[in-house]
Amino acid sequence: MKTEVRRMKTEVRRMKTAIVLAALTACALTAFEAASQAYPSKPVTIIVPQAPGGANDVLSRLVAGKLGEYWGQPVLVDFKPGGGAVVATQYVARSAPDGSVVGLVTSAHATNLTLNPKLPYDTLKDFAPVARLGFNVIGLVVTPSLPVSDVKDLIELARRKPDALSHGSNGIGTGAHLAGELFKSMAGVKMIHVPYKGGAPLYTDMLGGRIPVAFAILNSAMPLVKAGKLRLLAVTNPQRSTVYPDYPPMSATLPGYDVTTWTGFVVAAGTPREIVNKIGADLIRVANAPELRPKFADLGYETAPLGPAEFDAFIRAEIESKGRLVRESGAKFE
Repeated sequence: MKTEVRRMKTEVRRMKTAIVLAALTACALTAFEAASQAYPSKPVTIIVPQAPGGANDVLSRLVAGKLGEYWGQPVLVDFKPGGGAVVATQYVARSAPDGSVVGLVTSAHATNLTLNPKLPYDTLKDFAPVARLGFNVIGLVVTPSLPVSDVKDLIELARRKPDALSHGSNGIGTGAHLAGELFKSMAGVKMIHVPYKGGAPLYTDMLGGRIPVAFAILNSAMPLVKAGKLRLLAVTNPQRSTVYPDYPPMSATLPGYDVTTWTGFVVAAGTPREIVNKIGADLIRVANAPELRPKFADLGYETAPLGPAEFDAFIRAEIESKGRLVRESGAKFE
């Protein structure tokens, strides 16, 4: 009899515990859903890893403006250049996991895992991928004073004068950096890489005659090309670009050459899944907004949006492919 009483008391305690846990879970889920539905309840900041005036400046402002319309909250843009995008990316990793800070990331996000052995964050564990927006076109540009008219001329000049030419990029680990390293590797030439904290300071030095060659994001370089202040020799896409069809691909001179760069967004790991999904869905709305498509095209930007799960899979694939490219090209974290 005593044994039966003890058993019944134990069952009652278990039932009470189960009821309390269920209630707590229900409350947590209700609060969780309410928080995601209310998102954003305060201003949101987009962190850009390059300096103002470069390729991602106008793009990030277009995105911020449209998200602000959707959300009824200010969406600010903050620039944190330096460290081959590491400064900005680390800031995002350490931000509150509530969606108030959204990081713009590029190909460097995947490349840095192989290129930089001392990253202050875990690329796969410290972030929640939100959305890929699309692709930028990279081009090989030179100053008008450089005595070359095409890619073959540049290769011949670089072979005659090893390490006499310097080539700039918008940062270590970026697609533009890798484009230059792959060019040197495949062409068998030696040139000195000079990384910048964005496109604007790079173009300033090119116009000042301090850097004769650059692998540049064309949505910021094209105004200078059209003005005759820089000359575009080729694009780094494997085929002729749909945005810049008048310029040959690098593969026409170096068969097999292929470097593309992309732009996407991440938030800190631990951000509620409902918030991640909301931001991702709204970023896809931005990419597909009819009124923005001409503006993206004017920037030389090819939209190809992906949601959170697809972007996560894409980043993992990029880590493998870009890591292989880093090793093959001999690119170094300088």
